[in-house]
Amino acid sequence: MFERLVERIFPTRASTQTWMILTLLLVVGIAVAAVGLYITFVSRSEVQIAYQQNMLQEANRVVSIIEDETDPDRRLEAIQTMTRFGDLRITVVGESLFLDVDRGTLREDAGVLAQPEMQFSAGQELNFLSREDNGLPVYFTAVKRIPSGMIVRVAQPRPMLFGLINRLQFTLVIAMIMALLLAMFGSWIAAQRVTQPLVAIRNSAKSISEGKLDEEIFVDSRAAEFQDLAKSLNLMSDTFKEKIDELQKMAALQNEFIGNVSHEVRNPIFAVGGYLEALGSDSLDSDKRTFYAEKGLRNLERLNNLFSDLIEIARLEYREDLIKPSVFELSELLDEVYDIEKSKADEKSIDLIVENPVVHVRADRARVRQVLINLTDNAIAYSDEGTVRCRYRRHLDKVRIEVVDTGKGIPEHHLERIFERFHRVDPDRSRKSGGTGLGLSIVKQILAAHGENIYVESTVGRGTRFWFELAFEPAETAQAEA
Repeated sequence: MFERLVERIFPTRASTQTWMILTLLLVVGIAVAAVGLYITFVSRSEVQIAYQQNMLQEANRVVSIIEDETDPDRRLEAIQTMTRFGDLRITVVGESLFLDVDRGTLREDAGVLAQPEMQFSAGQELNFLSREDNGLPVYFTAVKRIPSGMIVRVAQPRPMLFGLINRLQFTLVIAMIMALLLAMFGSWIAAQRVTQPLVAIRNSAKSISEGKLDEEIFVDSRAAEFQDLAKSLNLMSDTFKEKIDELQKMAALQNEFIGNVSHEVRNPIFAVGGYLEALGSDSLDSDKRTFYAEKGLRNLERLNNLFSDLIEIARLEYREDLIKPSVFELSELLDEVYDIEKSKADEKSIDLIVENPVVHVRADRARVRQVLINLTDNAIAYSDEGTVRCRYRRHLDKVRIEVVDTGKGIPEHHLERIFERFHRVDPDRSRKSGGTGLGLSIVKQILAAHGENIYVESTVGRGTRFWFELAFEPAETAQAEA
């Protein structure tokens, strides 16, 4: 029964506004009830006890006057004085004494002994009683002296303090009702100010969960916590959107990559299969057999290069420790590149120029060699005449290295995608030269692992310039490390 009542008052699921109102009403209600109970019972009881003690003191004073004063006239005068200044009625009943003084005036009331406050049970010495006398509420205190049997009664009209307490209680009841109403109204306003931003955040979060990532969370609140929460959620939403866009872009690139790989692999495999079938024919002469064998070997070499480049890209992407920087002299490295690429340049009557001053850089020498070979090989492949120049110059704390050719150039719409995997400006020329379409992508990966970028600018019909930068090292440092 109690659990069902609690569940009705405090449901297991309710709005924040409901919980705030119920909580505040509960707290304020308990406080108001505690104050009301204290005033109604405790304070009133304390005042009554204090008043009774005061009346008892007055009665004891009368007893002392009667017992100490032997002169009847002086005794009466003292009692009359007490009644005048204390607004009292004092009654004394003994074996040979009867006094009934009301505010200084002697009274003769034969019915005094019949009054309830004058009735004492065996062993009882004190009576407190409140009743109406002549239509007015009066408080009576009666003391019985056991040895002598004398009874002293002190009566006083209800003090103004009790009326004040009654009015105070009524005022407090009204105040408590008003406090509860104001608490309810205040809690409703406070709950509105809290729940409105929460509802806005909830609705926005719901929209975001449904895929509406462009929706911004707006909170109309001056509370710093809600403003910070909305800002954090918007930042989180933007981050999620960026990550989702990145994942979608990666998924698209992955699909494109898989399609390109399957295409690039399928062609040479079919070609090799065709050449092997042709070689199996008994009618082929020796020249044809040599021709088909060479074609098959070239396609196998193309497949080998393709898989080598794919493995190289994967290693660069997932193995940062493959980059091992050291200090080396750059012109010596360019001489090595010259020796490797000179024969290809001579076949196309292209001047390959690598004359440069001595300068030291800090990088992975083998990887930079691979970058320069790829860039130089690419420049020779897409040039039919003219020159290919590898040069560098000091630029602040870096060395800027350039590979410049006077070839046919790259159309502008290809420049943004030139470093993508399998992207070719001229597919036919690339396949004839045995290229895999991964050389520039490998270049970009190697330089990214060094914390550097690769840049390109080109003009159709005039040539192309690739450049990147490496960390410069003074000659003294290079000699010390050597």
